[in-house]
Amino acid sequence: MSKTIELQMEKSRNLIDGLRKHLRQGVDGGVNDQEIDQMEQTLSELQAANVECDRLRAELAPRVKRMNELLATVKTAYAEKKKTLKGYYPQEQWALYGVPDKR
Repeated sequence: MSKTIELQMEKSRNLIDGLRKHLRQGVDGGVNDQEIDQMEQTLSELQAANVECDRLRAELAPRVKRMNELLATVKTAYAEKKKTLKGYYPQEQWALYGVPDKR
């Protein structure tokens, strides 16, 4: 859970608790039970969405790591092959092999 979401959820829970406590005591601050219920429902939805996002992040992290490893391998192979090609062929022929570089 991100710190921002965690902080907002904690502040919202405290506000909801305070509002419910004072509404029960008969203090009316322009807020009714329906609005508090709606806020509580939205907070629950945020918590569920956050749990799902955390699960997806955990699932995604190793895949992104693997993709980055593959990307590094491809970049290294590309650089090596391009260097080899440039060593064996004149600059005019590089484009024939998909190498747009010029010295």
